[in-house]
Amino acid sequence: MIKVAIQGVEGAYHEIAAREYFGEEEIQILPCNLFKDVIIALKKDPSLIGIMAIENTIAGSLLQNHELIRESDLTIIGEKKLRISHCLAALPGESLHAITEINSHPIALMQCGDFLETLPNIKVVEKEDTALSARDIAQKELHGVAAICSRHAAKLYGLDILSEGIETNKRNFTRFLLIANRWVAEEILRDATLNKSSLVFTLPHTEGSLSKVLTILSFYDINLTKIQSLPIIGREWEYLFYIDLTFNNYMRYKQAVDAVRPLIKDFKVLGEYEKVDN
Repeated sequence: MIKVAIQGVEGAYHEIAAREYFGEEEIQILPCNLFKDVIIALKKDPSLIGIMAIENTIAGSLLQNHELIRESDLTIIGEKKLRISHCLAALPGESLHAITEINSHPIALMQCGDFLETLPNIKVVEKEDTALSARDIAQKELHGVAAICSRHAAKLYGLDILSEGIETNKRNFTRFLLIANRWVAEEILRDATLNKSSLVFTLPHTEGSLSKVLTILSFYDINLTKIQSLPIIGREWEYLFYIDLTFNNYMRYKQAVDAVRPLIKDFKVLGEYEKVDN
């Protein structure tokens, strides 16, 4: 059985992403309160695999998770892109007219902004997690309170779904990264097709330094799919650059990395893994 550490409780989108990623394989979910707790769990139990949201098509990048992965010395072993569809759920027998309060994670609330505007008299309360909001309503029997959560969470905690597909943008996707200790990663990726990588580095304060790196990558037919800069605390106006690359030829990719190494500093490979196309 595969043990997977997630941020949130059972029913969270992290669990859904993990189960879809591993398909028919049996998995056991280890809930963690915070993203940093996922890292701590993997440090305590090297056999664990972790899953962490890294970016959303509406809310953007989760910057703190980039840093958590970089500092952890864990390895990215894969990715999962999940379509996020929210529903409004409440205790059995409740109607939308009886709802006086809606609870959910701030990002979920933001993603359902248009729907919430149709309910101006209902109090909106930010909570730690979408699934946790659903669980609290069920366990505490909170009448008049609804949660914005996944259909899976609503069913898991025995809630009635009052409305479905309430997210404003139907092209609402979150990308998750699977992470593991290095020896676990080596075992899992032994027979994988490596055609994507996540790297991080800094650049010197010289004219055109980033442009030179991108030109070399292009020369070697390496596709840059994402670039994210984060300020380095304590080093004014210096930045870490997180990039994702895709490639068809692993040897060409390695040659490209070797070619840019003299132009960059603080270089680290966060993971080499198999990309997903949807």
